[in-house]
Amino acid sequence: MVAVELISPVFAAIVVVALPFIAFLIQAIVGKRSTSGNISLIAICLSTIISLVFVFAEVWQSMPRSATQPWFTIGVNTFTVGVLLNNLTVLMQLLVCVIALPVHIYSRAYMKGDPGIHRYWMYLSLFCFAMLGLCISKNLFMMYIFWELVGFASYLLIGFWFTKESAVQANKKAFIVNRIGDLGLLIGIATVFSVYGSLDLVELFGKEGRFYSVATDNSGLLTLAGIGFFIGAMAKSAQFPLHVWLPDAMEGPTAVSSLIHAATMVAAGVFLLSSVFPLFNDTVLLIIAIIGVTTAASAAYFALAQTDIKKILAFSTISQLGFMMVAIGVGAWDAAMFHLVTHAFFKCLLFLGAGAVIHEMAHLKHAHQLDFDPQDINNMGGLRKQMPKTFILMAIASLALAGFPFTSGFLSKDAILISSYEWAISKGGASILIPVLLTIVSVLTAFYIGRLIFKVFFGEFKLSVSNSNIHDANRTMLLPMAFLGICSLFFVFSFNPIYYHDANVFQGFYVDYNFEEIHSLHVLIPIGLTLASCFMWIIAWRWYVKGAYPLNGASKGIAFSLNQGYLNQFYARTFVAGTVNLSKGLYWFDRNIIDGIVNQLGTLAKAISGVAAWVDKYIVDGFINTLGGTTYYFGHLLRWVQNGRLQNYLGFAFTVLLIGIIYLILT
Repeated sequence: MVAVELISPVFAAIVVVALPFIAFLIQAIVGKRSTSGNISLIAICLSTIISLVFVFAEVWQSMPRSATQPWFTIGVNTFTVGVLLNNLTVLMQLLVCVIALPVHIYSRAYMKGDPGIHRYWMYLSLFCFAMLGLCISKNLFMMYIFWELVGFASYLLIGFWFTKESAVQANKKAFIVNRIGDLGLLIGIATVFSVYGSLDLVELFGKEGRFYSVATDNSGLLTLAGIGFFIGAMAKSAQFPLHVWLPDAMEGPTAVSSLIHAATMVAAGVFLLSSVFPLFNDTVLLIIAIIGVTTAASAAYFALAQTDIKKILAFSTISQLGFMMVAIGVGAWDAAMFHLVTHAFFKCLLFLGAGAVIHEMAHLKHAHQLDFDPQDINNMGGLRKQMPKTFILMAIASLALAGFPFTSGFLSKDAILISSYEWAISKGGASILIPVLLTIVSVLTAFYIGRLIFKVFFGEFKLSVSNSNIHDANRTMLLPMAFLGICSLFFVFSFNPIYYHDANVFQGFYVDYNFEEIHSLHVLIPIGLTLASCFMWIIAWRWYVKGAYPLNGASKGIAFSLNQGYLNQFYARTFVAGTVNLSKGLYWFDRNIIDGIVNQLGTLAKAISGVAAWVDKYIVDGFINTLGGTTYYFGHLLRWVQNGRLQNYLGFAFTVLLIGIIYLILT
């Protein structure tokens, strides 16, 4: 006990971040000689224990801690690195560890035998290092560095199976879209520095980060800064219209999807906005709420007709992130963080359960030498008999996603919906559209997750072969799923299954709402949503189990949903094709105009140099050579005279004398 008390939470938090990085370095050095994943697993296991015992337990609802170290100086400005531990940061750091640990355990079985598994463990450790560092960064510049590193690690993991063209295109798409958001974040950081002269979160907001707001007016610079931060969060947290990368990112391993694209990386945007929440003025908050509800509604609609099990869950993730953004927009960032935490568990479980199903369908495909998509829910059906444990766990997670009573999702979704209604009623006017749309989205969520469960686990098996060799996943995969299933129930977060304010997460945050609590909503909304969800499940049961599907599968509405609103096609025609055409035009201009001018100038220079060479050779060199030859000739004559023979000298003297006499006679 004394040893525990002597360990500084700040030092422990640094160790939590450093362990995955050390695992990354060791795995990179060892390479293919280590494929078991023990190095990464031990590192994240130790990080989880240290984060829980020495960081979270010491800081949660206690005195915040921070430490700062100078890094470099430019002029009079000194930039620092530091650690900030308050209720928000320690909760996020613990969440990353607690989600990453079961994913690591699950991956040992799911990724077994993959030829690139040594890279998988290396990339996974790198991602955990980046995400954990992001959680406890004390200043915005340091946070930006880890933000970029998170994106880079995600790029590597999405394109892990780089021999697949679809995976290569997916990770490029994710990388490019996130660069748009990163530029916005950089603008936001630069604007904050220009206004306040500091990037330190403690200097800006205090250690707790909650007690006052720096956004005291609606000035243009503050609005620009807030919008910049939100653009960064839009890309990372897949908000409309920058959400298009996330469904394609499902090309990565399912275990990666569960960790990065359901629980941690995509939640980084929500965490960022919660960290800098006092910076936002009313204009920025309204923009966040509008984009959030647009994202939630559009993603829920797109999920309705998807047939790929992972894409259904991907759009579900986008929709739930929209919920969180609305909560931030209405000022209930604590509700957003609560839903972030609960969503991490049940969505991670849904992805791991989907991975188990895909795993068995892929084995069936290989065993029978068939040609079908193992991720297509239209090829499944009746799997609850062969995979009863997976079915039960996925059913629990689905109920939590739909917000059914006695699940964690019931508490967190009610927190957002009730807060949004209270905010809208206080604002009046068209503001009521936001919570109304969220209510519709919540009902649609129950429908599309019910559709997934019914088509996968109920009815008859759709393929013509026997599914008798399909079975539940092994214990290594089931135990992490069971842990996540337990964490999807209400008692993990609150002993009160009805009232979300009693949840332990809320007790760590003290948010001063700018609207009054309406007690009747705490009764009407949960009852109404539960009844509506049950009605949606009855409809889904009739449509997909009883075969009473009444809609035209080729209708424009279903095609619009299946094709994700044709946004990818629109982006391909405008931005992608436009960029390609611009590049081709610039290439033509470069080759025919620029290169033409350069080539003509080169030809002219060559002709001029040819003339100069002729002049040099025949005029300049000719004159010099003639002068030299003449000199040589006269020298040769004189040399003949000076040969040392007396008779020659006398003959020369006689000749000169004779010439002189003749000259005198003639003149």
